[in-house]
Amino acid sequence: MAPPSPVERSVLTQIIESLKPMKRFYSGVSVAPVDGGFGVLLDGRAPRSPARHPLVLPTEAVAEVVAAEWASQGESIKLVSMPATRLTHTVLDAIAPARAAVAAKLAEQAAADVICYFADYPAGLVARQEAVWTPLIDWADEALSLRFERARGIVHAAQPPATLAAVRDLAAGTDDFTLAGLALAAATLGSAILALALWRGRVTGAQAFAASHLDEIFQAETWGLDAEASQRADAILAESEMLKAWFSALAQEKPT
Repeated sequence: MAPPSPVERSVLTQIIESLKPMKRFYSGVSVAPVDGGFGVLLDGRAPRSPARHPLVLPTEAVAEVVAAEWASQGESIKLVSMPATRLTHTVLDAIAPARAAVAAKLAEQAAADVICYFADYPAGLVARQEAVWTPLIDWADEALSLRFERARGIVHAAQPPATLAAVRDLAAGTDDFTLAGLALAAATLGSAILALALWRGRVTGAQAFAASHLDEIFQAETWGLDAEASQRADAILAESEMLKAWFSALAQEKPT
């Protein structure tokens, strides 16, 4: 078995850290310009990542997204409820030495993109997939020159090597914060197309979630959704909406 990558080690560390209770130790949260960007400050001091990097982000807007999570905490700090903070930790601690591997992982996700697998039946589900997924596949082709092959049923359909190479190169050409967001979005949604659509503003977080879970939503309308599945869906929706805010905030003007 291959050793865990820097990104996988960072995520594992954060999972472990999120299970530890931590009493809130600050009263005020602010954002201020610092060397390299904008820092999130707790009572004037910068919190640090598991690898001891201060929370410094490239734009004021994305720093505000992270700061809002710290401000929303109650008597206890619950890292599990702070997806933008966890994503920032991953960027600061793990992305730089693993950029090529992260970009390649996005291409792997594109090779089995969930929205390229259309059902054979029932007719209502097929119609909904056509209405939601086909425009997104067409958008990837028209806006990003990424041609994806559609499949029917569960039989694997190979995607064009040129498309996968283009996805990898597109991801590799972004900054660390965008690359981390793309990787998380693709893993969360099961779709590189939806990750790219979130980044480029083609879809909202709610639309990305609905597209990635179209089959489950269709079934739930008929059979209902149990409490555990509903809780899991709520968490994915919240993460999708955070990622939309993340990409939008990264697009704001950077300090000169």
